[in-house]
Amino acid sequence: MAELAKNFIGGEWVEARSGETFNSINPATEEVVAVVVRSGVEDVNAAVQAAKEAYKSWRLLPAPRRGEILYRVGQLLIERKEELARLMVQEMGKVIAEARGDVQEAIDMAFYMGGEGRRLLGYTAPVEMPNKFGMALRDSVGVVGLITPWNFPIAIPSWKSLPALIAGNTVIFKPASDTPKLGAEFVRVFQDAGLPPGVLNIILGPGGSVGNALATHPDVRVISFTGSTEVGYRMYAQAAQIGKKVSLELGGKNAIIVMDDANLDLAVEAILWSAFGTTGQRCTAASRVIVQKGIKPRLVDMLRERTQALKLGYGLEEDVQVGPVVSRSAREGIHKYVEIGKHEGATLLTGGAFADPLDGKGFFYQPTLFDHVTPTMRIAREEIFGPVLSIIEAASLDEAVEINNQVAYGLSSSIFTENVNAAFRAIRDLTTGIVYINHGTTGAEIQFPFGGTRGTGNGMREAGQTALDSFTEWKAVYVDFSGRLQRAQIDTETILKGQE
Repeated sequence: MAELAKNFIGGEWVEARSGETFNSINPATEEVVAVVVRSGVEDVNAAVQAAKEAYKSWRLLPAPRRGEILYRVGQLLIERKEELARLMVQEMGKVIAEARGDVQEAIDMAFYMGGEGRRLLGYTAPVEMPNKFGMALRDSVGVVGLITPWNFPIAIPSWKSLPALIAGNTVIFKPASDTPKLGAEFVRVFQDAGLPPGVLNIILGPGGSVGNALATHPDVRVISFTGSTEVGYRMYAQAAQIGKKVSLELGGKNAIIVMDDANLDLAVEAILWSAFGTTGQRCTAASRVIVQKGIKPRLVDMLRERTQALKLGYGLEEDVQVGPVVSRSAREGIHKYVEIGKHEGATLLTGGAFADPLDGKGFFYQPTLFDHVTPTMRIAREEIFGPVLSIIEAASLDEAVEINNQVAYGLSSSIFTENVNAAFRAIRDLTTGIVYINHGTTGAEIQFPFGGTRGTGNGMREAGQTALDSFTEWKAVYVDFSGRLQRAQIDTETILKGQE
């Protein structure tokens, strides 16, 4: 029988108050990976109480000491990298090379945020009055709630938990229902690294009940959510009603622009990786290629040939390039969009159907390529979150940029060109949070801000130093050592006269 994945509350692994469970399923083999406790509001309340109690001492632990614990987390992640990567293949479906990369992001983030323990940079600035000093400091917020998706089940929790912890907050972590075992093993790393009880808690269960309980709990001061736009905005509205700080990372409809002067071989490699890596299940996945007319015939021929040659299968095999999608319902949703694309008049070049590399097992879908897609088609505007790529023709750079910018999302964009002037015009004019030159739309590094514009979020960013903005409040401090009352703005003339 599969192992029971439990909640971690106040330093103890415990079952849900309901006594109910559900199964986490391997999307390639349909075997049970873990039996998982099904939590509810009572479990959330218990975790919040544990986090509130732990916050009293955790916020007072010097940040360098907090950083030392994060360094140990990073070291343990190195030691467990292969174990976690193989579990990720089994529970989420990524191919093994990508799963290792997912864990590596968490390793990088652990060491990066561990270093922030000796910075957490504020700033000083000149003040208006004599014999007075001013500075701005980052302060912790309290208990924070983290709600993460299944597609990067180690990396994204690390983007949220590590900056929250280094800043002195305590955490309630709710992983996606499709990857609860990975969430639990991620938290076990922190336990083994010596994180004090109650500082990091995990609640396993459905997003509806657990997520809503976190969003509406008065003692949870910050919600950081990555997931669908619909759910994110609904949670945003709930949290705003009681004054919570909210960070949202939502959908994407990313495009790669290919100009006539592009390095075509490089562009094709990048497009395949961006569109079909993680089986297209990335918020940064390229679902549109906007190609200039002159180079389009060659690009289409190369993409069709290379797409058809991709090897599907179980991601534990090192030569497999494309794994399953995460669930049966996800596969059905992808196929509905393929049917929509055909109905809209797009030309299906390859794919467009369920795949069966494991003799009837698993949730596989053929990498799919559409040509003659117009910018107004639904497959060119709506997030599909699967291995479906649309080719759109553009006459010029200006038209390509306009097509890129007119969708509801603004996460990542890319351009392939050998013209430095065109590259810098694209940097200036592409209205996305991430811009790549001569690279695909995916592959962010943890030292830079991650996030997007428009429907991709609410202006907050993850990774880099900007990640701290979600989990800290600014505190302005003034030290007046003049020995008398000095009124900024009001006493300005008196001060000026005193300098004459």
